[in-house]
Amino acid sequence: MKLVSWNVNGIRAVVKKDVFVPFVKKEKPDVICLQETKAERGQAVMDLPEYEEYWNSAVKKGYSGTAIFVKKDLAVHSIELGLPEDLCKKYKLHDDSYGDPNTEGRIVAVELDDMFVVTSYTPNSKEDLSRLNLRHKQWDPAFLEYMKQLEKKKPVLFCGDLNVAHTPSDLAHPTQNEGEHGFTAEEREGIDNLINAGFVDSFRHFTPEGNGHYTWWSHWQNARARNVGWRIDYWFVSKKILPKLKKAYILPDVMGSDHCPVVVEVK
Repeated sequence: MKLVSWNVNGIRAVVKKDVFVPFVKKEKPDVICLQETKAERGQAVMDLPEYEEYWNSAVKKGYSGTAIFVKKDLAVHSIELGLPEDLCKKYKLHDDSYGDPNTEGRIVAVELDDMFVVTSYTPNSKEDLSRLNLRHKQWDPAFLEYMKQLEKKKPVLFCGDLNVAHTPSDLAHPTQNEGEHGFTAEEREGIDNLINAGFVDSFRHFTPEGNGHYTWWSHWQNARARNVGWRIDYWFVSKKILPKLKKAYILPDVMGSDHCPVVVEVK
């Protein structure tokens, strides 16, 4: 089984560029997880009849949003959109002054026969770090608790744009970006907590060392061509999945967005 995650930074844009459908037809993933769709279902016309689509669009038009496409020959037993209400209340997510992140279409979870697959678009801390406290104290712990709840039922594979580079190896200029949004101690702690809770960064499982492996590049100063980037898109898996995990890799040559797809293959 091949599973792809991609922050498309606007599904209508990548479809209009004639990038998305050809990519899917070439790669033939069983599951496609999307972030930052910036659209509602039906706003992007795609000829992908072999997939069933599950969308979670933001209340605010043209903003955020996630989706999961699943091949129709796979049984989907349940779908959940957003974080469970009890966790929103526990972590006071509805009280964020910037806006309720659970109305921003940030999570889709689908239950398959042997696993849950979850796509997530983690709130950006913002350049002035105005949303860092939400990220650190509310969203990250709520999301982790949700993943552990799902894991009690079945192993979990979760992916997405988590808006953080975990280690200095995950961005081209760690020293210059220390303490900046996307590379603060608080954001990185969120990834530490996922790992300490038993989830495995699939890419680093196969590629434990080395930099130069990035999934997002700024539009400034020809950053992508020079590979001055950040690895902020991930596939994490439950430890029970590891014996079935065959590959985890990045597709940096796939254009159409400022992010590129990331892939896992499981038996």
